[in-house]
Amino acid sequence: MSQWLVLGIAMAAVCGVVLIITVLKERRIAEDDDPTETPDVIEYLTMMVGVVYAIVLGLAIAGVWEARSAAEDTVRAEAQALHEVGARARAYPAPVRDRIRSDVDAYVSHVVHKEWPVMSEQGQLTRRGTELLAKVRADVTDYHPADDFEGQSYQPLVDQVAVADGARSARADAADSTLPGVVWFGLVIGGAISIGVMFTLQIRRSGRELLMAALFSALIAFLLFLVWDFDSPFSRGISASADPFLDLFPRL
Repeated sequence: MSQWLVLGIAMAAVCGVVLIITVLKERRIAEDDDPTETPDVIEYLTMMVGVVYAIVLGLAIAGVWEARSAAEDTVRAEAQALHEVGARARAYPAPVRDRIRSDVDAYVSHVVHKEWPVMSEQGQLTRRGTELLAKVRADVTDYHPADDFEGQSYQPLVDQVAVADGARSARADAADSTLPGVVWFGLVIGGAISIGVMFTLQIRRSGRELLMAALFSALIAFLLFLVWDFDSPFSRGISASADPFLDLFPRL
């Protein structure tokens, strides 16, 4: 089932529950009830609950968005470093150069076609990818430059392999959920409380009140969906892609 379809169903369900509770609550109100007599303290507390929850929800969205952006930067850095390894290897003799480029291509092909689905579904990298990157590192570090020209290219190649290895480790860290479970507990409970406090304001069955109650509850559901979607940078609808690898290695 599409994640956007799930979002639509969740928003409709939340709106439906709020509207049903509002209608049932209004039926139980006595005839002599005066809706203008809501205590000022209740209005103040309702406002404060909404403000506090908005701050917490905003920080959560900003945090997961930053984590997703960092994941995209990590993928870009890894792809660029591997591209530099292949480009800088031109200073080496043909057999060494071809072996390095072949192993880089093998690693990138594995990441794009094999490792990416595993990372998206299971939140972890593959052992084969680690082995292929280690082979690239061995190709670079085990070669002994024959002259000064090759020697000038040796250290930059080693540095680029280290950058790729560091980016791969960062990608592994970002493959799983970034928000702790206790934060999710607070977000869900806070959303329920924020919606629940609306009923302390004596909502009636007027069109405007019902519309605003439905829109508010739908907004809470949508924002929680955004946090959930961004929380796993590589596995959900709006996810970081392998495009940097495909852009720099179009032959794969």
